[in-house]
Amino acid sequence: MQKLKAINQKVLKQITPTKADRLKIAALAKELQQEVISAIKEQGVDAAVRVEGSVAKDTWLREEPEIDIFMQLPTTISRRSLGEISLKIARKATLGAKQIERFAEHPYLEAFLCGVRTNIVPCYDAKPGEWKSATDRTPFHTDYVKKRLNESLRGEVRLLKKFLQGIKAYGAEIKTGGFSGYLCELLILHHKTFIETLRAFSKYTQRTAIDVEGHYAGKEKDLKLLFSEPLVIVDPVDKGRNVASAVQPQKLYTLVAAARAYLKTPSKTFFYPPKIKALTTEAIRSKLDNLGTSLVFLKLGEIKAVPDVLWGQLYKTQRALRKLAEKNDFKVLRDAVWSNEKELTMFTFELEQHDSPSVKKHIGPPIKREKECERFLSKYTSNDEVVSGPYIEEGRWVVELQRKFISVVELLKDKLQGGGRNIGVAELMSQAFREKLAILLNSEVLEVYRCNLDFAEFLTGFISGKPFWLRAT
Repeated sequence: MQKLKAINQKVLKQITPTKADRLKIAALAKELQQEVISAIKEQGVDAAVRVEGSVAKDTWLREEPEIDIFMQLPTTISRRSLGEISLKIARKATLGAKQIERFAEHPYLEAFLCGVRTNIVPCYDAKPGEWKSATDRTPFHTDYVKKRLNESLRGEVRLLKKFLQGIKAYGAEIKTGGFSGYLCELLILHHKTFIETLRAFSKYTQRTAIDVEGHYAGKEKDLKLLFSEPLVIVDPVDKGRNVASAVQPQKLYTLVAAARAYLKTPSKTFFYPPKIKALTTEAIRSKLDNLGTSLVFLKLGEIKAVPDVLWGQLYKTQRALRKLAEKNDFKVLRDAVWSNEKELTMFTFELEQHDSPSVKKHIGPPIKREKECERFLSKYTSNDEVVSGPYIEEGRWVVELQRKFISVVELLKDKLQGGGRNIGVAELMSQAFREKLAILLNSEVLEVYRCNLDFAEFLTGFISGKPFWLRAT
């Protein structure tokens, strides 16, 4: 416990903004708020402008300040117009800055001012329970948290955020699928401290539900029926919403395992992970040659889409490709997708082997099931794909079939030459596959590895497989 406290205090000192930091960010937020107000007036729109997020609640991390400016627009504006109007206002307010269009439920603008990431987000000026957009709740979230967090609790929130950031489980955007800042704040309001939050997750064994405001007191069955996710945090301002719905099981279980590791062997590296150092080309060649498995890569070029749309389509396509491989008897051990969101995207699949025997054994129905046997025999008695059989083995009909694809590369080329929409490939990925499909096997990826350091770091980490915090134990 003494070591835990000492590490937490050191980290907290590093991540807590100084007075000078606060003055700088407050001034920048106020200036941007005024620019947005001016741009709104030029558009002739009636809207309130508020600072939201971690800056408004004073739970931001000193090393990574992020300013969220929300425009509360009239509910009479259509959803389509909401995005168009807000982007026009945001671009005007941040003219001259680096601007990136983002997309959550609707478009919003990310801009960098004086090196600080800022988000200008539209929402409706809706009454509680009359939400028209997911972001309508945000002002209510801010007010709820500000009333309940004191200086000590804000420090605990910062520690939890930094810990989650370190283990790559922080952020509710589609790419990460982790814990949002608001979720962190609610967890601290419930558990009171960072350590108690970790203790709670370290003991996670089954579905957990937290209802801070007691919306479902005495109605626990309703709560169970309404939310099916493995982690449920009922939104205090909207009892019909699970704040943890965006948390992917992988990120939840990562927190559970990392919490156990940190409580057992505390280390500052959980908060400040070591940067992955890419292996040399020769070292990675040796790794690939001696893995004992096969790595298959699908390389794509530039895909024009805002990040949330891009990652949604990447993950959908990843699932479709894995399903395709497994359906054709190629055993996938692991898979991942990496993208720099610019000119390079790589799907990576680790298979037990990239080719299979030309013949496979297909087990039919038990002899005692007469009708099923009739259908089986009707299908396979005079079938050109049958190499041997049908014959009886251990009370069942069996046939040996010629495989259509003995190489996973051949399988992928065949199914993706038309884009792969019929196997579940997402629209933008399908277009990219049609335009240019490069399938690389094992060391064929070395040219890409040599030319892209970020991908090289990803592949080095993928092959290692072990999370850095496990080494910390």
